[in-house]
Amino acid sequence: MKSFLVIAAVLIVGSNAQENFKCPDDFGFYPHQISCDKYWKCDNNVAELKTCGNGLAFDASDAKFLTENCDYLHNVDCGERTQLEPAISTPHCSRLYGIFADEKKCDVFWNCWNGEASRYQCSPGLAYDREARVCMWADQVPECRNEEVAGGFTCPAAGEVAGASGSFSRHAHPDDCRKYYICLEGIAREYGCPIGTVFKIGDSDGSGACEDPEDVPGCEDYYGDVDLKALRKLGYRK
Repeated sequence: MKSFLVIAAVLIVGSNAQENFKCPDDFGFYPHQISCDKYWKCDNNVAELKTCGNGLAFDASDAKFLTENCDYLHNVDCGERTQLEPAISTPHCSRLYGIFADEKKCDVFWNCWNGEASRYQCSPGLAYDREARVCMWADQVPECRNEEVAGGFTCPAAGEVAGASGSFSRHAHPDDCRKYYICLEGIAREYGCPIGTVFKIGDSDGSGACEDPEDVPGCEDYYGDVDLKALRKLGYRK
């Protein structure tokens, strides 16, 4: 019982000591001792406790303490400031502010600002990596299911593609004229031709290149009524 009271007393004293913060200078922004999403604003030597938005943390990297900046949690080195306000979640947002992976599709992620989620999708063949927080090749993202890596495409076994150069080969997408797969060392990665072009299967197995739609049988109308000549003038070229 005594040990419990001692621990409780330490916690209370620590809390009171922190709430009785004294400004080191007349003006500045100072990190809270134990909370990463709280900080002290000093104005005319008067301290005011502030809290960042839910999912943001106070960036205390300014050695002069003149910058008031709340940034995404993953961008801030909290050090020993380990406490955070309880999470407030909304659809697709674990907290009101932050960047979060989609729970069902590994190439989709959500940018949340004040609880409003904006959907983003990685380029073909890529997926959102939760640790690096960037789009990477889907085969390098552990959360991706097999069918999500290169759309489930499986590379031919070694030696099956007669015209392939070593372990490298190209293969057309079964449904989309603009997309194709590259197999390297048995790993398939999905690519997309530049806008205005489509993938044309080469003369030898496992080869191909991006060409004008009119030169690829079955893909002539891929872009519909889009003026491809105008696109090329704007710099969209293969």
